[in-house]
Amino acid sequence: MTERVRIVHPRTEAASRVPVPPAVRAPGGDPDVDVDDVSIRSLIRGQARIAALVTTATAVLLGGLATLGVFWPASGRTRLAPWLVLGVLVYPLLIALAWFGVRQSERNEDAFRDVTTRR
Repeated sequence: MTERVRIVHPRTEAASRVPVPPAVRAPGGDPDVDVDDVSIRSLIRGQARIAALVTTATAVLLGGLATLGVFWPASGRTRLAPWLVLGVLVYPLLIALAWFGVRQSERNEDAFRDVTTRR
């Protein structure tokens, strides 16, 4: 009789019951470099990248609004148009940018937490 083999996807609970040593090494194989320091630097770089992206998008949005006022001066002559632009376009976009930044930062932190708890 042949031996029965059970095939399990590696992300299932059955596969994760057996503790597996992490395959994490210091970059370049340098034994003096602490892997935790490398992980923290990676997290900080990711968070800084998200902050730069959100800051750039905010500057483009607000700079575009100022440019709109320069190239379309008639928009400032009415009382309703500036308030509509601010209330309908700018503030919801700023809230969406803030939500995006917080969501991406939390994803980075969750991924970092997952990597550090696996060790």
